[in-house]
Amino acid sequence: MKARFENTYRRLPESFYSKALPRKVSRPRLVHWNQALADFLGIETSDDAERAEIFAGNRLPEGADPIAQAYAGHQFAHFVPRLGDGRAILLGELRAGDGKLYDLQLKGPGPTPYSRAGDGLAAIGPVLREYLVSEFMHRVGVPTTRALAVCTTGEPVYRDEVLPGAVLTRVAASHVRVGTFQYFYAQEDREGLERLLAFSAERHYPRLARDADLPLQFLAAALRTQADLVARWMAFGFIHGVMNTDNSSVGGLTIDYGPCAFMDTFRADQVYSSIDRQGRYAYANQPRIAHWNLVRLAECLAPLCPGEPEAVVESVNRTLSEFPVVFEQAWCLRMGRKLGLRDPSVGDRELIVAWLEYLQSADLDFTLAFRRLPELLESPRSKFFPDAPELERFVSSWRGRVGTVDEVREETRKVNPVYIPRNHLVERAIRGANADDFRFFHELRAALEDPFTERPGLEVFATPPRPSEIVEKTFCGT
Repeated sequence: MKARFENTYRRLPESFYSKALPRKVSRPRLVHWNQALADFLGIETSDDAERAEIFAGNRLPEGADPIAQAYAGHQFAHFVPRLGDGRAILLGELRAGDGKLYDLQLKGPGPTPYSRAGDGLAAIGPVLREYLVSEFMHRVGVPTTRALAVCTTGEPVYRDEVLPGAVLTRVAASHVRVGTFQYFYAQEDREGLERLLAFSAERHYPRLARDADLPLQFLAAALRTQADLVARWMAFGFIHGVMNTDNSSVGGLTIDYGPCAFMDTFRADQVYSSIDRQGRYAYANQPRIAHWNLVRLAECLAPLCPGEPEAVVESVNRTLSEFPVVFEQAWCLRMGRKLGLRDPSVGDRELIVAWLEYLQSADLDFTLAFRRLPELLESPRSKFFPDAPELERFVSSWRGRVGTVDEVREETRKVNPVYIPRNHLVERAIRGANADDFRFFHELRAALEDPFTERPGLEVFATPPRPSEIVEKTFCGT
């Protein structure tokens, strides 16, 4: 394998990471290779056998310098001062075709110093879920980590049952989290915070001025990217499921696809995660939690801000207070575009809310309701949309904010997918993989490569689940 490793995180102080090596496996096999992403990263490999050896962890590529990163985090609001990569190993960083650095990480290659008595392994199910969902997110324009390769190990993983082991190769602009800052803050390590801030700013926000105001600039930049990220999630009915601070990227990426899911029938309070028993990370709560996580980041950055403590607190709070406004603007823009509105703005909030309230009262599928929206311009008596006074009022106001039916259809189909990684489809792919049958995974993956273009023969991927197929709970996989 040929690749351009640079390993800048490895050159930070040893308090940032621990050395770690992937565990060798008995029968590595490549399930899927993302050739387009490999080309972007400048990775050259000879064949599938070499890819399996490297990306299942049996052989290190030349130039790699593997480590596990240290971080802390609030997990369901409870602070844990030392977490870290318990089942992930950073091979190194690659300089890609756009001139930027990207992390290359193995997920599930065995224990690290942060595994906390865990096995550090991954089963095939969570690996396939992350591949399908993260690559779909990339296709629809949601900032995200990417997936380069899926390999099976030929060895069992023991959870509630015995499952096939697998390794995912993940690509990210970085794996720095809010929890990474919390790790050094909890230790009162000012130098570590300063080094981490400089690294993160250079990686994610290189245009920020490198002056005394950098901590506040960085917080403001992270706030804007987080607000936009969550607005994009909600536009696709996505529920992250575990928005702990250790799963919150300071670069505004979707990271750590554990018990995530896309809604079928719209419910503002929808929860899928089996561990979110109180609904902390429900669909409609995601903006509030993103703001809460940013407050935790602000706590870490405040000590680096120059000036008197009272003035620093005032400046930090002023920056944090911008989140509701920034999020509202981003959310109205994303949702307004899905409705085909001309120049959507915060002034359209009432119309958007009215539409969502109708979807909930009518028990409509979130994805298909947006996809079939133009039918309401052809006839408000569409068979898909049940009659209701709320619908009539919505259509009456909506008509004045959109163009012709052809214009609305053209614009909305650019932003409203017909194919998404529906829970029951992902579960079907996982069931097949557990029996060493990857055919449905490949079919679903291929459909999701072009989620906005309806194609004959792919109806199964655009159909909501039958009652017997509904998936009510999703799991972390650890």
